[in-house]
Amino acid sequence: MPIFTFATNVPADKISGDFLKSTSKLVADMLGKPESYVAVHINGGQKMTFGGSDGPAGFGQLLSIGGVGGERNRSHSAKLFKHITDNLGIPGNRMYINFVDMRGSDVGWNGTTF
Repeated sequence: MPIFTFATNVPADKISGDFLKSTSKLVADMLGKPESYVAVHINGGQKMTFGGSDGPAGFGQLLSIGGVGGERNRSHSAKLFKHITDNLGIPGNRMYINFVDMRGSDVGWNGTTF
């Protein structure tokens, strides 16, 4: 059930469908989860500042049942930041990504929980 959300002030029309698909694959590969469970939501064109500047920036969150935490987050962070910088042009020092380990009982899917 990995869910990756990312809000950015990069205009929505500059964010391709290919970026969403490649982000989905990256998240699945990073976490060792089937891509069929991965959800990605990129919210472009947001009004935001980072460090007092309105230059390209973003804030994200990766939620997963397992696969995140501790040293794993260093690797996840490196991969996600590179992917976002390479595709959206946001410098790494203008982003935050939170990693959240969820309990299966707190995640609803298909009328039940995990």
